[in-house]
Amino acid sequence: MEQLPLLFIAIFLMAFCLLGRWFARTIVTAPMLALGFGAFLAWGNLVPEQIAKAHLHVLAEIALVILLFLDAARIDIQSLLKRHRWPLRTLIIGMPLAFVGGTAVIWLLFPGWPLAVAALLGAILVPTDAALGRSVVTNEDVPERHRRAITIESGLNDGIALPMILMLAALSAPAAAAPTGGWILYTVLQVTLGPLVGAGLGVLGGIGLLAAQERDLTSPLYEGIATLSLAAAAYFAATAVGGNGFIAAFAAGIGFACIVRDRCQFVYDFSESEGQLLSWAAFFGIGALLVPEAIASLNVPMAAAIALSLAVVRPLAIWISLIGSDADPSTRLFIGWFGPRGLATALFALLVVEKFAPELGDFVLHFAINTVWISALLHGVTAVPMAKAFAAHQSMKTSQR
Repeated sequence: MEQLPLLFIAIFLMAFCLLGRWFARTIVTAPMLALGFGAFLAWGNLVPEQIAKAHLHVLAEIALVILLFLDAARIDIQSLLKRHRWPLRTLIIGMPLAFVGGTAVIWLLFPGWPLAVAALLGAILVPTDAALGRSVVTNEDVPERHRRAITIESGLNDGIALPMILMLAALSAPAAAAPTGGWILYTVLQVTLGPLVGAGLGVLGGIGLLAAQERDLTSPLYEGIATLSLAAAAYFAATAVGGNGFIAAFAAGIGFACIVRDRCQFVYDFSESEGQLLSWAAFFGIGALLVPEAIASLNVPMAAAIALSLAVVRPLAIWISLIGSDADPSTRLFIGWFGPRGLATALFALLVVEKFAPELGDFVLHFAINTVWISALLHGVTAVPMAKAFAAHQSMKTSQR
C-alpha cells in the first residue's frame, strides 16, 4: 500500500484539472486546495515517504528561481512606463510602510523576540502573490488598470523585498559563522553583484534570443528551454562570484523583459501551464510538511499579528501610498486588500530558516506558514465576490459620468 498516497495525489490533480474552469468561478482556489489536501494527507499519516523536508527545500529553491525570473520577465515595461503611477506608489511608498507597520505589530505582540527578528518577519510578510487572487487579476470586468497595478506590484515586490530579507536574516542570526570579510561586506556583495550579473545576463540572453529568432535558428520549444537555462545561468553565475542567485534571477528577468518585451511567448505559456504545476507542487509540499506543525504552534498573539498584517497594515499602507493619485477610495481599499501572502512568503521563510537556532527558526517558519494558509483562505474566499462587486461599482461610476 506504499503507492496509495501517490494514487490519491494523482487522482486529486486529475480531478482538479478536469473541474478547473468550474473552480475558477467559485470561491475555491488551486493554492487553497493544494494546501488543504497536503495537510489532509499529513493528518491522516498518508504523506508519501518520498516527500521529505529536504526535498521541499530543493523544490522551494527551484521554484523561487524560476518564479522570480518569470515574474520579472512578464512585466510589461512599456505599460509600466506609460501608466506607472499606482504600481510605483504601492512599491515605493506602500512597501516600506507595510514593512514598518508589520515590524511594529510583531514587535509589540512578541516583545520577547529581538527587534531584528520582528523586522525579518515584517519583511517576509511584505511580498504579495497575485495567484491567490487569480479570480481578480483574470476577471475582465475589473478595469484593466486595477488588474495591472495588482499584477505589477505582485511581480516586483518579491524581488525588491529579497535583499532586505537577506540582510535582516544575517542580523538575526549572530551565532552563524561570519563569512570572510564580515557580514557587511558579504551583504553588500550579495545585493550588488547579484543584480549586476543577473541584469547583464538577462540583457545578453534577450539579445541572443532575438538574433536567433530573426535568423530562424530556433523555435518556441528551444526558446523555452533557453529561457529557463538563462534563469539558472543567472543564479549560478551570481553565486560563483559572491552575489545572491535569487536576486540575480529576478534581475535577469527584468533585463530579459527590457529587450524581448512580448516576443517570447514561452514566458507566458509556461507561467500558465508548467509554472502553475510547479506552484501547486510547492503549495502541496507546504501543506503536507509544514502546515500541521504551523497550526499546532498558532496562538492568540500570532493570530492577532497575522490578522492585523492582512486586514490593517497592508490596506492602510496602500491607502496612504495612493493619496494624491487619481485612485478613489474604493480603488485604494480594493488594491489594499488584494495583497495576499503566498508562495514568496513561504519560500523566503524556508530560505532563511536554516540560519537560525531551532527555536527561532521554528518561530519564523511557523509564523510565515500560518500567514500563508490563512491568507490563501481569506483572499481565496473573497476574490470572486469582491471582484464582481468592485466591477459593478466601477461600471456604475462610469455610466454616471
